[in-house]
Amino acid sequence: MFSFFKKDPIKNLNKQYFQKLENAMHAQRNGDIKSYSMITAEAETIRVEIERIENAK
Repeated sequence: MFSFFKKDPIKNLNKQYFQKLENAMHAQRNGDIKSYSMITAEAETIRVEIERIENAK
C-alpha cells in the first residue's frame, strides 16, 4: 500500500559500490596494493548483489 515509502535497495548499494571503488583508488595511489585488492573484492561483491537484485525484478 505504501510502497513509495520504501527505500530503493539498488540506490543504496550503488552508493556503497562507488564509495568502495573510490576508497580502492585512493589505496592504490598511496601504494597500498593489498588494501586496494581487498576493497576491490568487496566492491565486486556489492556489484554482484546489485545485478542479482536487478535480475530478480
